[in-house]
Amino acid sequence: MLKAIVLGASAGGGFPQWNSAAPGCLKAKEGQGAKARTQASVAVSGDGEHWFLLNASPDLRQQILSTPELQHKGSLRGTPIQGVILSNAEIDSITGLLTMREREPFTLMGSRSTIAQLDANPIFEALDREIVTRKIISLHEPIPLTMKDGCPSGLTLEAFTVPGKAPLYAEKAGTRPDDSLGLSISDGQRTLLFVPGCAEITPEILDRAQNADLLFFDGTLWQDDEMIRAGLSPKTGHRMGHVSVNGEDGPLRHFAHCSCPRKVFIHINNSNPILLEDSPERQIAEQAGWIVAEDGMTFQMEAA
Repeated sequence: MLKAIVLGASAGGGFPQWNSAAPGCLKAKEGQGAKARTQASVAVSGDGEHWFLLNASPDLRQQILSTPELQHKGSLRGTPIQGVILSNAEIDSITGLLTMREREPFTLMGSRSTIAQLDANPIFEALDREIVTRKIISLHEPIPLTMKDGCPSGLTLEAFTVPGKAPLYAEKAGTRPDDSLGLSISDGQRTLLFVPGCAEITPEILDRAQNADLLFFDGTLWQDDEMIRAGLSPKTGHRMGHVSVNGEDGPLRHFAHCSCPRKVFIHINNSNPILLEDSPERQIAEQAGWIVAEDGMTFQMEAA
């Protein structure tokens, strides 16, 4: 069995964003045709009891309290969370780690550059290294995921590089090839792909998606200059390391003939009109076979 829970579906800042009075955010605040979403993270499990987090968003505490599967029962302290796998070192992917500083053992996994970013920032020493093991992921090869006690979880991880950029706070140092990862999780029969940030859809990504059962893919912006047009930012999507949903190089076009049973947009910016349930853009995405992720969505894939 391979089970996934969407803990958060939004890009950095969440939806609605705390300082935004944009039309979409106002609708979300009012609960009028747009559901609020926390920042992007997914929990995966091979047995429904032991879980691995794909990224640790700033909203992690709220997400755990909203997800019964992630809540501890029994002894005075504990957690069903066995590990955290980071796809990058962006603020909205790593800040939730500080929520997990309560002397609770788990394995923290990321690329060499991502672990280096954590090592360089003393605030993450709040995660006691004698309790929380930091592990650099070997790329482009399957790795069995083990639980905290060393027992097999039944899941295998394969991390692969995707085009992206350095974290916002580290851009001056330049981009490294392993700054952005795609994550493939398998139970041996079913496969989940998690690609929340992607600056270019490569043949490798297309091939992996074609052979996956569930795809979580970058849904940050609808069009490349979306935030410029809205007066929200001087940056294009490509400048931020994201293809756009409806761009010529985006997922609507590139995955049009992908036979993956379920395709899900995640890491959706508050400016993206697919968040609005009655928008034409939402209809276009759904007619193309895409699901627009919502917090709490659950996907379960049974072994064949």
